[in-house]
Amino acid sequence: MAIQAGDKAPDFELRDNHGATVRLSDFRGEKNVVLIFYPFAFTGVCTGELREVRDNLPRFVGRDTQVLAVSNDSIHTLRVFAEQEGLEFPLLSDFWPHGEASRAYGVFDERKGCAVRGTFVVDQEGLVRRTIVNGLPDARDLDEYVRALDAL
Repeated sequence: MAIQAGDKAPDFELRDNHGATVRLSDFRGEKNVVLIFYPFAFTGVCTGELREVRDNLPRFVGRDTQVLAVSNDSIHTLRVFAEQEGLEFPLLSDFWPHGEASRAYGVFDERKGCAVRGTFVVDQEGLVRRTIVNGLPDARDLDEYVRALDAL
């Protein structure tokens, strides 16, 4: 089961598409975080969702918010994906230990070996304020993230 609003967001240490280490706690006291777990790069629904985030990035930046997208792909795959799609927010690799961060948030599908579509809006104190979880084939509504940020 996914962690819920009011829970402390589990910290993690993952490498981004450039090989840099990113920790959720790096943003504590500085920015809200929209943490987007998605199954895999280069798949139809995932690509569409991340393009929508890309095209609406000012809506997050203007709300003192960092977008972090997490998949179970390798950093090398994520680098090519980000370059191909023009994604200028960090794509984090939950590749090894496989799915560790996804499991901590309760959004890892053991049968399929990947994260489901889980989004967590985390405030500057590190508390989850909104949880949105959709099944693998179901795209999420970006406006839900923005409404959750506006409520902070």
